[in-house]
Amino acid sequence: MNNLSGLAFLLFFTCCFGLGAASAQPSGDSLRKKAEKLAHKYIITDGHVDLPYRLRVQNFRLEREYIGIPIETEKGDFDYVRAKKGGLDAPFMSIFIPSSYQDGRAKLLADSLIDMVHGIIQAHPGKFAPGRSPAEIEANFAKGLISLPMGMENGAPIEGDLRNVRYFHGRGIRYITLTHGRDNHICDSSYDTTRTWNGLSPFGREVVREMNRVGMMIDISHVSDSTFWQVMELTKAPCIASHSSCRKYTPGFERNMNDEMIRRMAENGGVIQINFGTDFLDGEMSANNDRKREELNALLAKEGLSYRSSDAAPIIEQFRKDNPTLFADVKLVADHIDHVVKLAGIDHVGLGSDFDGVGDSLPTGLKDVSQYPNLLYELLLRGYSEEDIAKVCYKNVWRVWKEVERVAEKAK
Repeated sequence: MNNLSGLAFLLFFTCCFGLGAASAQPSGDSLRKKAEKLAHKYIITDGHVDLPYRLRVQNFRLEREYIGIPIETEKGDFDYVRAKKGGLDAPFMSIFIPSSYQDGRAKLLADSLIDMVHGIIQAHPGKFAPGRSPAEIEANFAKGLISLPMGMENGAPIEGDLRNVRYFHGRGIRYITLTHGRDNHICDSSYDTTRTWNGLSPFGREVVREMNRVGMMIDISHVSDSTFWQVMELTKAPCIASHSSCRKYTPGFERNMNDEMIRRMAENGGVIQINFGTDFLDGEMSANNDRKREELNALLAKEGLSYRSSDAAPIIEQFRKDNPTLFADVKLVADHIDHVVKLAGIDHVGLGSDFDGVGDSLPTGLKDVSQYPNLLYELLLRGYSEEDIAKVCYKNVWRVWKEVERVAEKAK
């Protein structure tokens, strides 16, 4: 074979069969289509969506003109239309209790927010449904309904009465975040330096045991490190971190979990559900944004103005043009997932966006509930299998949830 005919043969072979493994790699377009397909093939559960409190702030009323807010709106990060587009099937509605309600009003607020979620479901039975168990959510998914399971952010509504753990379980609450921004009667908070109990209070230890008995998932997001370690020693069932990320990327930020904690929770069978907020994803970016806020505050103070002053608007606008806020991106969310997988394995990571709870700090590519496919695409690019993605989307949380129920049943 002369050189010319050999070249012709090579060109023919290349066109027909490709050259090596590289040609067999799927294109970006095909992976994006696959990500869209997987987002709707599998249940996507998100450990933390702050819709109820956001609606409360907006004076939501089901019976009047606000009835359309959960269906389609430009406000906030969640509504029905965007959730269906993104493949979100089981967002845990956060029954958020601010620390300011730890003075005796907590249970009242919790009940009102639970009533709101029940009201949304009752007003739109063709769109939403309760999510009280994995089996119920799977049945809803088969019907094309979005389930609204609930988790209570801050154990303050227990109000010193263990009977309230079972009461809230009866109302549909399936996890309790033990505290929030301040130490409460259950435990210490990661945001509070008071260290009232140096971990769990004596009553808090009883709460952990009662949650195991009732079949309520224990959420260790927001708790202090010492609280975390004491929970790990006490609990008979695996726990979740419903909306936390990896401290590796945010050194000194106790609200996230360090490597040792992630490994320990995995030994317990638990799952960390990655928070999407920029402050949770990139410590340097968060620090830079904090510095810029301080500079703006100083600039306004120098002019004798506050944020609400009408004369401050042009100053604020110009400052923001000159100093744009920095945002993480979807790749960094995938980095956090990668880190958990490296430390603990694919069985111990999930999604806990904190949509409607982290303000305007959401990452590029994950700005609302319509954009989960962007994250699945990024995971596909990194070589995650379809089964891996199913585990991240829901199977890992389902395993924990079912084991919590099994432990409770055994305790009976």
